[in-house]
Amino acid sequence: MYRSGFEGRVAAWLEKADIPFNYEARKVNYTLVSSYTPDLFLKNGVVLELKGFWKPSDRRKIKAVCEQHPEMDLRMVFMRNNTLTSKSKTTYLDWCEKHNIPACVFPHIPDDWLK
Repeated sequence: MYRSGFEGRVAAWLEKADIPFNYEARKVNYTLVSSYTPDLFLKNGVVLELKGFWKPSDRRKIKAVCEQHPEMDLRMVFMRNNTLTSKSKTTYLDWCEKHNIPACVFPHIPDDWLK
């Protein structure tokens, strides 16, 4: 019922002391403020982010940047089209397509991105 043994121990202690509580009764939203420095800015306004290994935290960051800055023409360029994890079938390009982020694998950068 509890996510950890410690949570269970504290809950049992509170119950024994007859102190009422609700476990994970609601969610609390929060926003982290951070900054992002894209890799390449092309003269035509296209912004290229270059990635080899693409960590989950970097995926969250790119998704947040795209959502919060729709005016930025951000496009991903990957070294390889790896899967997100060793057990996943979803590739980097699949993930980008799902989130409407233009992406390619180097050296196959579309000509229209560069002009």
